[in-house]
Amino acid sequence: MAKLVYDKTGRLLFTKEMKEEYTILMPQMLPVHFGMFRQLLILEGYKVDMLTTNHRGIVDEGLKYVHNDTCYPALLVIGQLIDAIKHGGYDPHKVALCITQTGGGCRASNYIHLLRKALVKAGLEFVPVISINLSGLEHNPGWSLTLPLLRKIIYAMMYGDLIVNVANQVRPYELNKGDADAMVEHWEDKITQGFQKGKGMVRREMLSLFDQIIADFSTIPVRDEQKVRVGVVGEIYVKFSPLGNNNLEDFLLSEGAEPVVPGLTDFIIFKVYNRIVDVDIYGGLWAKKKACQVLKGFIENCQKDMIAALKKSRFRAPGTFEEMHKLVHGYLGDGNKMGEGWLLTGEMLELIHSGVPNIVCTQPFGCLPNHIVGKGMIRKLKDDYPNSNIVAIDYDPGATKINQENRIKLMLANARQLAKQAAAQETAEAEKELVHA
Repeated sequence: MAKLVYDKTGRLLFTKEMKEEYTILMPQMLPVHFGMFRQLLILEGYKVDMLTTNHRGIVDEGLKYVHNDTCYPALLVIGQLIDAIKHGGYDPHKVALCITQTGGGCRASNYIHLLRKALVKAGLEFVPVISINLSGLEHNPGWSLTLPLLRKIIYAMMYGDLIVNVANQVRPYELNKGDADAMVEHWEDKITQGFQKGKGMVRREMLSLFDQIIADFSTIPVRDEQKVRVGVVGEIYVKFSPLGNNNLEDFLLSEGAEPVVPGLTDFIIFKVYNRIVDVDIYGGLWAKKKACQVLKGFIENCQKDMIAALKKSRFRAPGTFEEMHKLVHGYLGDGNKMGEGWLLTGEMLELIHSGVPNIVCTQPFGCLPNHIVGKGMIRKLKDDYPNSNIVAIDYDPGATKINQENRIKLMLANARQLAKQAAAQETAEAEKELVHA
């Protein structure tokens, strides 16, 4: 058994011996993306399991070990990790936990400390916690996020965003239920198998895979109809995680809508861009700013490649990060970056401008910044865009799923009414043109 080693502050370290013996547990946020991230970590020599559990016991564990004033995503993530150690069949003395830590406000920094505190309360203080960060916040002898690994993770993120994008445009219309999900699974397997052979990790191969993915999804038979499109925005965890949003996308599909979910890429560019903004506003190292500019440029170029591939097809393409950044000018400034900051309002604006005025804004309990830039901006957006149809849905341990779904149903009913009015207006205008002709 690996010896427990602590640093000068008393923090339990993840050692090189633990890398050989321990299984690292990672919470799931985006099923497709995180599956590929897991495979990349396995190729680096780590033993990694992604947690896909989704049951009330997770909430109960979170409530037991996390203060009930803490935000809902923290409660879920920590509850899921502790539930896995206690009930997942793992040897508690042979597991480690990993969690992202950016150095920003709220969840971006504090989850790791809340998790360690919860482990102590649960009698699991011997379980090491790994910080995944680019800020030099914590170091572990058995963990390293190298530049080559970071580059591979960025490529995996692009594949994940593309697969989810085209699958969401096919799934509501597929003639044979399950075709889109089967194609998603096929491409997840194909890409991860390629990773094992060292393929798909350079730009030329990425461009080719983009075209292949789009071509394969284009072969799925679909109905020639248009359903109500509903954008999903909000705090990153409850926006993406089925555990966090009570399987929101599945519910929208069951109600005859087409979910439109912005990808992970814009959020990651936003986080890197914030480092540049920090130096501009508060001062800092020129080298840090330059490194962030290089990383931002690399991710943006990958995003532009994905957009270009989509524009060659029948599928709708998202806008670039810079295009969304321009939309938010006059609403929020670059210094508004706590939580999802100006990005959340920017995503709503991008959806409205791309013909998706129906939006569900997911708001977790305890996340004040996101209530401000989400729910707090809805009135302003409705004033500027009268056709926008936005509903803020609260997610917390006591919120009933039926209440959340009923509020979304009201939004969908309004969306269908607005669509009928728009169609009637188009018909009337067309008849006028015929008369004049």
